[in-house]
Amino acid sequence: MRIDPKRSRLKMVEEQIMVRGVTDKTVLDAMRKVPRHLFVQDALASRAYSDSALPIGEGQTISQPYIVAFMSELLQIEPGHKVLEIGTGSGYQAAVLAEMGADVFSVERIRKLFLAVRKLLFDLRYFNIQLKLDDGTMGWPEHAPYDRIIVTAGGPEIPQYLIDQLAEGGRMVIPVGDQKRVQRLMLVTKNAGSIETTDMGGCAFVDLVGKQGW
Repeated sequence: MRIDPKRSRLKMVEEQIMVRGVTDKTVLDAMRKVPRHLFVQDALASRAYSDSALPIGEGQTISQPYIVAFMSELLQIEPGHKVLEIGTGSGYQAAVLAEMGADVFSVERIRKLFLAVRKLLFDLRYFNIQLKLDDGTMGWPEHAPYDRIIVTAGGPEIPQYLIDQLAEGGRMVIPVGDQKRVQRLMLVTKNAGSIETTDMGGCAFVDLVGKQGW
């Protein structure tokens, strides 16, 4: 099945994202621009703009469009913000953040995915995204502190390493739960050294694997 990428992006934003209450213009504009069909396997390109997560290989997924938009809105990105992403995966979330004006530092633990996304993001000229192959639960301390942190995999707790790398006044969005594939999406804020968490609802993400994960 052939798709019209531009029309599909517009329809995705209107029928899946805006109707669920996402209103941040920067988020909506970014998701109208990023060619989601290029971030999925060729065999699934016709389903790229559907209202669901899709497999990308290695037991990983590209998140549902609404979840990408919702998490991006929670971050309250401003141009020039330094953002740490844990779990590059397909690279789609990183591309959305880059379109929002963030300088993105993204960590992926699976080498095959890392190599594929590095080439794709280069080809798409997302030069404000830096990638690292490593254990994401340890963050990327060389570039800390970060204005924002987003974790696209679910672990049993909020890694202390990530809290330590979050700047004062910073925000982090992370799925957390004591069962695999069943989590609560937590918004973490850091002010004057104090950490506050807000439960933003249920979610289901792939496992956050590493020293401070599963």
